[in-house]
Amino acid sequence: MSDLLIRDEYESIARDLVLPTNAFIDGSFRPAKSGKTFETVNPATGAKLADVAACEAEDVDFAVGKAREAFEDGRWSRLHPSERKEILIRLCKLLTRNARELAVMESLDSGKTIYDCSNVDVPETIHCIKWHAELIDKIYDQVAPASDNHMALVVREPVGVVGLVLPWNFPLLMLAWKIGPALAAGCSVVVKPAAETSLTALRLAELAYEAGVPAGVLNVVTGGGGDVGEPLGKHPDVDMVSFTGSTVTGRRFLHYSADSNLKEVVLEMGGKNPCIVMDDAEHLDAVAAHVVNGAFWNMGENCSAASRLIVHKDVKDSLLEKVKAHAREWNVGDPLDPTVRVGALVSKAHFDKVCGYLGKAEAAEIVMGGKNSGGAFVEPTVVDVKSNESVLAREEIFGPVLSVITVSSFDEAIAVANDTPYGLAASLFTSNARRAMRGARAIRAGTVTVNCFGEGDITTPFGGYKQSGFGGRDNSIHAHDQYTQLKTIWLDLTDPTDTEVA
Repeated sequence: MSDLLIRDEYESIARDLVLPTNAFIDGSFRPAKSGKTFETVNPATGAKLADVAACEAEDVDFAVGKAREAFEDGRWSRLHPSERKEILIRLCKLLTRNARELAVMESLDSGKTIYDCSNVDVPETIHCIKWHAELIDKIYDQVAPASDNHMALVVREPVGVVGLVLPWNFPLLMLAWKIGPALAAGCSVVVKPAAETSLTALRLAELAYEAGVPAGVLNVVTGGGGDVGEPLGKHPDVDMVSFTGSTVTGRRFLHYSADSNLKEVVLEMGGKNPCIVMDDAEHLDAVAAHVVNGAFWNMGENCSAASRLIVHKDVKDSLLEKVKAHAREWNVGDPLDPTVRVGALVSKAHFDKVCGYLGKAEAAEIVMGGKNSGGAFVEPTVVDVKSNESVLAREEIFGPVLSVITVSSFDEAIAVANDTPYGLAASLFTSNARRAMRGARAIRAGTVTVNCFGEGDITTPFGGYKQSGFGGRDNSIHAHDQYTQLKTIWLDLTDPTDTEVA
């Protein structure tokens, strides 16, 4: 994406935006069959952005039916892999052409900073879809070892109609993480965006149709979890669901599957991710920068946020001073100001939830922050808790709150890191290579970074242990596994007239 604009230019783009408000089903925008709408607001200002179609079960039925038609007649599922690739690459070109519009729309709808939307979310969305598109005609099936009288083929087939249920913290990027491999595999999809952040999913679906994705292949049904998510999860003609969101909601999709057609379910859920800093960690100033980025990026509304700083007592004071210095650079303000690093939380309800956790910090020492600045804004906060048993150290706050836990040894640090029902991501800072590898192997998390904060990249699988999820992985070639079925084709090569062959 090109260099950042100034705030006035982003505000001008915002004024000229034409916001999509209806569900996108079978290649066109459609109001909810009931005619109902719900209000979506800009969390930074509280101002209404638009009235969006409030879909219900009958809209889900319609979308799933159209997706099934598209899948069965092969307009996408049986298209040559190179043709699917070309269409998705055209989509990436259209996304690039409309990148600034998408970045502003994402910022307005979610409260995310234009800095992150422009530098991370939109470019990574395009990169993700393009990466999976390029992979379409490079995944080979297999021939299994068999006798001279047989041939055994192991082939991948698209799983069918897929329900994709998105979170509100990375609306575009999580959409790309799912539709990239799902569409590459040949599936038809029904997307349920979070009610708080529906706009960019609708716009992307429109651009996908313009790029040549056939009608019925990519559908977006807007509305609440009970009205859209539950009917999608229970629908007998949906073959699998991929869900990203809270652990509480993820559990429901297992029940929906059990109560319907036992559809496959892939869950990527919450985290309370440890960031271990040992006494031999080098360059504490650089470590502090990683800690701050891990805790406060995207206002801490990140399932892989480094929300627990587990620090050795010998470097704690020095590290916290440097953490405070770096955190001061993360200024809170208007998300459309490209100099701002911390925008608004996604909604007033979520703001109240985060502030409720801050109210529980009285028994701990607030190292910095701890205040809200009105509206839906919370400043970066560092809290020194007494132990890993603190509610601030155990529950996923999903806001810009870093809980600090003091340890005295490497073994204690690993034990504290694993003392959580979650297992999504972790970080370990040490200059000892043996300790780094021992720690990375011992920590029960899907991604462990050493001497940095991160999630890997598009080439590495992302997902969690324990209550952080199961059933599959996003990103990498492994993401395609959840959207395909393996089929064995066994061929008998014997001559039926040869009586000597058993």
